[in-house]
Amino acid sequence: MKKAIINISFLIIILFTLIGIINNPKLSLESGYSGLLTWFNIIVPSLLPFFMISEILKNIGFVDLIGKFLKPFMKYFFNVPGNSAFPFSMSIASGYPMGAKIVADLRMNNTLTKIEAERTICFASTSGPLFMLGAVSIGMLNNPSIAPIIIYPHYLGAISVGIILSFYKREIRPAKNVKENFNVISSFFPNIKKDFSIGYILNNSVRNSLNAITIIGGFIIFYSVLTELLFASKAFNKFIELLIYTIPIKINIEAIKGFIAGIIELTTGCKLISSANIPLYYKIILINFLIGWSGFSIHSQVLSFINNTDIDSKIYIFSKLLHGLLSSIYGFLFYIIKYKSLVEPSFMPKYQGINLIHFNAWPVLLFSSCKIALISNIYLLILSLISAIINPLSSRD
Repeated sequence: MKKAIINISFLIIILFTLIGIINNPKLSLESGYSGLLTWFNIIVPSLLPFFMISEILKNIGFVDLIGKFLKPFMKYFFNVPGNSAFPFSMSIASGYPMGAKIVADLRMNNTLTKIEAERTICFASTSGPLFMLGAVSIGMLNNPSIAPIIIYPHYLGAISVGIILSFYKREIRPAKNVKENFNVISSFFPNIKKDFSIGYILNNSVRNSLNAITIIGGFIIFYSVLTELLFASKAFNKFIELLIYTIPIKINIEAIKGFIAGIIELTTGCKLISSANIPLYYKIILINFLIGWSGFSIHSQVLSFINNTDIDSKIYIFSKLLHGLLSSIYGFLFYIIKYKSLVEPSFMPKYQGINLIHFNAWPVLLFSSCKIALISNIYLLILSLISAIINPLSSRD
């Protein structure tokens, strides 16, 4: 029954989109073109290096290496194996949906059990600092000083979700293989494969990365069109007006539209809220929720990756709702305790849209993404080695 309701709802959305495209061909073309430009100018050069580097590192055994050394830390806080540190760190560095894709790959390779993958995907699916700092704080809100009130609550929310859901099905314990006479130095090299084919790994990483980035592009274009058609719908605008008159408290209509848009597509929602005529701390609270929630556009991308696994999508959706709520709460607390004096009462945001294909920006984004991906993994390796030196028994399973 539940599946039938979901299928019918999906069919209604598709029919609504089809009718909207027929009735508003110009608007559909413009919104689809805008989504395409966003994907080509930003998503491809920013995420493609992360996808390729993560595929290579997984194939040569890097994940297993850091997993052994970081097991005590990850087990203590999140009740997951050390391998979960890799998707978490890559998600922090690159943003949605990088972490979820890696978790899905680790589950398909049986590196993580079903429950371990479900726990990991709940906290290893985060936005990237470049989006929160560059796009939101500077580009949309035109105030880089408030970036900590957006970035810190977001990652604290993810960590809190991981700690809370570490109790999820805690009674089920995976089987352990105990290795006797463990030695950090002697076990370092066996974790890195020596007989891999460079050509095969490169070919496999490029193919999988391009497939993933293409899927993401399709969802971005679809939800860009869907959001614009929804705002152009008379029924939707009448619903918003009815909602305004029904609620006893005064609410800004643009803020409501932005919040609803953000539930569907993150960037559009943040952009609308940033331009709404409401106090800045209200904008921060709403935007923090939306970034933690991530929107149905990101959810669709994540579900496309975990569709071939046995990971329960319901626990992921619940974790993102919890992440959004906690991010808003932490953001409000940060504002009250420390950043109240930095938040100006009002200002005019100056978000710059994307209108053209910018090939000249590609080398900069590609180089920056490669550098961040490499630095984050080097840092993760150093952290793993320090953990192994401090606790030589860390790799006992």
